[in-house]
Amino acid sequence: MEDPVPDSSGKGSRGGEVGTGKVHLLKQVTLLDCVALIVGMVIGSGIFISPKGILANTGTVGWALIVWVICGIFSCVGALCYAELGASIDKSGGDYTYLRILHPILGFLRVWTGILAVRTVPWTVLSVTTAKYVIASLETGDCGRGTSSMAATKILACCILMCIFFINCWSVRLSRRIQVIFTVAKVIGLIIIIVAGASVLCAGHTRNFDNAFDTRSVTWVQFPKAFYSGLFAYSGWQFLPQLTEEIIDPGRNIPLSIIVSMSIVMMIYILTNIAYFAVLTPFELLASDAVVVTFAQRVLGPVWWIMPVFVAMSCIGSVNGGLFTTSSFRFA
Repeated sequence: MEDPVPDSSGKGSRGGEVGTGKVHLLKQVTLLDCVALIVGMVIGSGIFISPKGILANTGTVGWALIVWVICGIFSCVGALCYAELGASIDKSGGDYTYLRILHPILGFLRVWTGILAVRTVPWTVLSVTTAKYVIASLETGDCGRGTSSMAATKILACCILMCIFFINCWSVRLSRRIQVIFTVAKVIGLIIIIVAGASVLCAGHTRNFDNAFDTRSVTWVQFPKAFYSGLFAYSGWQFLPQLTEEIIDPGRNIPLSIIVSMSIVMMIYILTNIAYFAVLTPFELLASDAVVVTFAQRVLGPVWWIMPVFVAMSCIGSVNGGLFTTSSFRFA
């Protein structure tokens, strides 16, 4: 996927001389690609899953929004720390490279755990989630339910994962373009949610925000679980430094793209949650198995099915971004 090229120009990007047989990675990842990659990696399934967990563990709408803000700030600080490492150490691999500098065994353990579970399991989960939402948008009546639906979900998930694998093996350029397209699609889906929620608020439906900070409903001992859900939704920013050797001017583009993308994600997340609470009561949100579907059915009417499609595209973008960065993780 990385399009490694033999280094015959005097010195390679890794410092190899002519004739040493070393290869280097083409620097073709632009600032826009970096922003699309981070936004696409961070905005996955978390924004559709975590609102329920955060509200359940805070107890009120106001404190739930505060947790979203704090988790966003905390993630931005962590992302900037990684940006400094990525700008200082001009090698791909991300945390594997940083740990290997401390001791080779630490780098090996990072690769081993990544291959065994840390990277591969989330791809499987996201692929299955994609398949479920695609099938959900196509189902009518009793059609597609039961055992046949489960089989179709697994087959579709396998096909999705195999297609993404093939694309990343075939071309870096194609993978980058797909990442940008799916990132734009998932942002459009969230903008639809935000606009729909804003229209409800403008119509005067603010009842769900009454007593938003009522401490009588707060369960303080559950707040760590709320922060866990929030940080899960913001995860993904740590993968960009794995592409350091492929990024054009990494000293500038890595920190700049992280600042821009995390600001975009934080703003979208907070506005999306405000839209959720504008339409759904806290009880309805907690009772829903798929918050975005419940929201869409309430405000979008007969075209509610477009939201499962956007969720599926969001998950596909996260899988593609994960594979795109993990290939450099192996190459390092």
